[in-house]
Amino acid sequence: MLDIKNIRTHRDRYEKALAKRAFDAKSLFDKLLELDNKRRSTQVELDEILAKSNSISKQIGLLFKNKQTQEANELKKETGKLKEKSKSLSEQKDTLESEIEQLLYQIPNVPHDSVPNGQSEEDNVEVYAEGDIPKLHNEALPHWEIAKKYDIIDFELGNKITGAGFPVYKNKGAKLQRALIQYFLDKNIAGGYQEVQVPLVINEASGYGTGQLPDKEGQMYYVGEDNLYLIPTAEVPITNIYRGDIINESDLPIKLTGYTPCFRREAGDYGAHVRGLNRLHQFDKVEIVNFVKPELSYKVLDQMVEHVKDILKELHLPYRILKLCGGDLGFTSALTYDFEVYSTAQKKWLEISSVSNFETYQANRLKIRYKDKANKNKLIHTLNGSSLALPRVIAGLLENFQTKDGIEIPDVLKPYTGFDRID
Repeated sequence: MLDIKNIRTHRDRYEKALAKRAFDAKSLFDKLLELDNKRRSTQVELDEILAKSNSISKQIGLLFKNKQTQEANELKKETGKLKEKSKSLSEQKDTLESEIEQLLYQIPNVPHDSVPNGQSEEDNVEVYAEGDIPKLHNEALPHWEIAKKYDIIDFELGNKITGAGFPVYKNKGAKLQRALIQYFLDKNIAGGYQEVQVPLVINEASGYGTGQLPDKEGQMYYVGEDNLYLIPTAEVPITNIYRGDIINESDLPIKLTGYTPCFRREAGDYGAHVRGLNRLHQFDKVEIVNFVKPELSYKVLDQMVEHVKDILKELHLPYRILKLCGGDLGFTSALTYDFEVYSTAQKKWLEISSVSNFETYQANRLKIRYKDKANKNKLIHTLNGSSLALPRVIAGLLENFQTKDGIEIPDVLKPYTGFDRID
């Protein structure tokens, strides 16, 4: 979340930048600064009372020492009143701090200067494209028909077991899924990332820390009896590994990768555009997360983009990269690049990765800091990216590599699958 001191100092710049998101920050900033002024004056008054109380306590000690019992008891009555006053002020301060925090949770991250203006995904800017879109035979199928033809993904069985959006992978479909997970992890580890295996459920503090809570869009699956949430992405538990920590500067950057199933309610999404693997409630994803010093974060963002590009080149999938406009930018992100793979059978682009820099937004919520050479604690920058989300990668592979006789497997995956084609 944003820092109240920075809002006070950079208010005009923040309001202008947040307008890129079509977010009117003026009234919220007015209320925040009003509450913060009250909090600061309350803190001053509280400090004065505590100082006075401490001074009187010392006097009482001297009076008792000098056997001036009556005078000491009179002063004790005064300290009792001061304690009641300080308790009341402390409660007021806590209430004000809670109100400030709740307002700060409502404010999205300030977009980076390079974020394009725009209101929706139609205004995103293509910054790179690579790969030739294959020309398919006349009988080419969309991936959900391919899955049925070769009995590799069963959407109806998943619907029977759980409901729509929970497919069952079978036979070579299950092996392809497992092969991609292992390939992605191996690529990330070779790129300097340390593998971690993390919980699939999180507590409230973790959800608030990375910005999934408050759940503004109703995307989180909630386990009410235990007050826990199913993770929407591995980013959440991985980033929370360092919640509340002060990291040694010499340990930065920290690069982590992990595979998890992900769970998203995707409330309100229906229709043909979410058919098959296009939009699921449960899906597998391999994530990369970076913790870096602020001055290096945009260099690291570029490195993460290049890393994902290399994976897509090896898979021989045609893809493009979009820089998201302000209106399509995620709530916690300062700058995001989306990767999209072209689905030849569906004749449209499918998002398969987002790579984002959150700057200090998550770190401020999580209180993740590092100690610099001057022995001062500073907030780090956090970044994350999908490397990669599996459903639409599989959709792209099935559709773009289909022939009349079956589905070819890219060379880079053959050592992982143990087969050359699905037929």
